Parts: sequence; C-alpha cells; structure tokens
Amino acid sequence: MALQKGIDKWKTKRWFIVYAPKAFDEQKICEIPAADEKSVMGRKIKVSLDHLTHNVQHSATNVTVKITDVNGDAAHTELVMMEEVYSYIRSLVRRYRSISSAVVPAIAKDRVPVVLKAIAITRSRVTASRLKEIRKRMEDTLKGFTAENDANSIIKSVIDGKLQADIYSKASSVTPMSKVEIKKLEVG
Repeated sequence: MALQKGIDKWKTKRWFIVYAPKAFDEQKICEIPAADEKSVMGRKIKVSLDHLTHNVQHSATNVTVKITDVNGDAAHTELVMMEEVYSYIRSLVRRYRSISSAVVPAIAKDRVPVVLKAIAITRSRVTASRLKEIRKRMEDTLKGFTAENDANSIIKSVIDGKLQADIYSKASSVTPMSKVEIKKLEVG
C-alpha cells in the first residue's frame, strides 16, 4: 500500500492581523492563522487590558473581543466583555468586611445593551440595611450613567475608573468604603 502525500494544511493558511476596537484606538492585538476570511469571522480573543492600555494597573482585567469585520488581512473587532480576574476580586475581600454587589442590565444612549456588574467593599462589617442602601445607590448610579452615555464612553469611564469613583463617592455617605470595582462589563 502506497503512502498518500497530502497537502499540508498549515501551508494553505493565511495570517490575519487582529485590531482592537475603536475604544482602544484600533491598535494591533495579535495575528491569527486561518484558511479564509469566513473562518476568521466570529472568533473571540481574550487579551489582558494592560496589553491594550500599556498601564500595569490594568493587569487584573481581561478583555474579550469578537472579530466582526475582515478587510484583506486586517480583522476588526468589537468589545464583548471586560472582566476582573477572580483572584484579584478575591484578594480585595478580607475578614471583617462586608460586600455589596449589583447587577444592572441597561441600554446605553446609542441603543447598545450593556450589563454592568459592580461590587462595593466596606472597611468594616455593616448591617444588612446599610448593604441594601449601598446596593440601591450603586444601581441608581449605574442606571443613570448608562442612560446618559453611549457604549464607548461607558467603556472608557470604566477603564479610567471614573464610574467607580462616582459610585464610591455616593456609597461613602452610607458607610466608609474600602473599594468599588466594576467586576464585569458585557456589551451587546
């Protein structure tokens, strides 16, 4: 029986350059191999936020992007999700502290559905009624912010920490706060 010699599939593949969304100035993320443009469409790529922003403080955040458009060898993406690494969130939670979390599904000003998941950590243990009040203030702040801004400005404010600072200032009047984080941001 003779050996059949086939074509090496790797030699037929092309390399596509993946670019970040507009919120990250469309910089190059990586290169991926694929047989054709159709097989590239819809792929999701996870990358660390510090790779996109060149800021070491963002190393605990992962960004998931989805390829939505391919022009030649250039693949353009849209943001799907930003998420804090579990170990980072876990490191914030200590003994004798309380945590309040809020999940807010909303629609941005440009009609893009957005889900924001925030947590607030107090400096000491607090009663259930105070945790409830903190959660209410977080939800009100997040709903108001998403109604007034488009998806790109929401993403930028989460990256800059402006949204977290706004929640922190409103929740601090209830009890002293240790940290406020946007644990997860889902777009689309």
